[in-house]
Amino acid sequence: MKKLTLEKILQSQGFGTKKMCRYMVLDGLVEIGGAVVDDVHAEFDPTDLEFTVDGAAWRYREKVYLALNKPTGVECSRRPAVHRGVLSLLPDQFTARDVQPVGRLDHDTTGLLLLSDDGAFIHAQSHPKRHVSKTYVATTHEPVTPELVAKLQDGVILMDESAPLRAQARQVGESEVEIVLDMGKYHQVKRMLAAAGSHCVALKRTAIGKLTLEALGLAEGEWCYLEAAQLAMLTTG
Repeated sequence: MKKLTLEKILQSQGFGTKKMCRYMVLDGLVEIGGAVVDDVHAEFDPTDLEFTVDGAAWRYREKVYLALNKPTGVECSRRPAVHRGVLSLLPDQFTARDVQPVGRLDHDTTGLLLLSDDGAFIHAQSHPKRHVSKTYVATTHEPVTPELVAKLQDGVILMDESAPLRAQARQVGESEVEIVLDMGKYHQVKRMLAAAGSHCVALKRTAIGKLTLEALGLAEGEWCYLEAAQLAMLTTG
């Protein structure tokens, strides 16, 4: 990759305008290899470049791919209307880079959410024709029964659908059912449960493709970068 000045590297990573990034360098806020670099004309190969800004460690990434364990009461929107926005859980640099959620989770739904500033990735992951499986655990008001699981597997009719919608389903707790979908219709899990005669009181997304929230080890509100091996798991698991 072509060498870039530090101010351009910082700007590309969301640290502000070119002028703001220049002053960060001049003020001695940037270190590479443990040494302060305050020469605005110094150039570096940005590929996997590791640096610190005001003591915080960063690595240059041309595009960022993130996983977040979304808590309840958070909106998947850059302009939240009622609750705080999901970007408030991330460093400000990601907002500046135009990172955005890949799809949406309702404000009261928790669990695995992807975010990125790669438009092609967002489009590919969101396109309904990809049929990427998404796994949810729903907590129901009443205990889960074999009849409920069978109805979800056999298919239920939703008000605005002409054909029955089916899902992989299995009981995972007294009042918990795991549901795997390969499409993302509006409030689909909640509506399918209602159509099957149940009521969802809590919903958590636990996996996308073969990428699981458990393997990522994220507590609610925590996030991490996704590396190549993890991105490869975002397939129909």
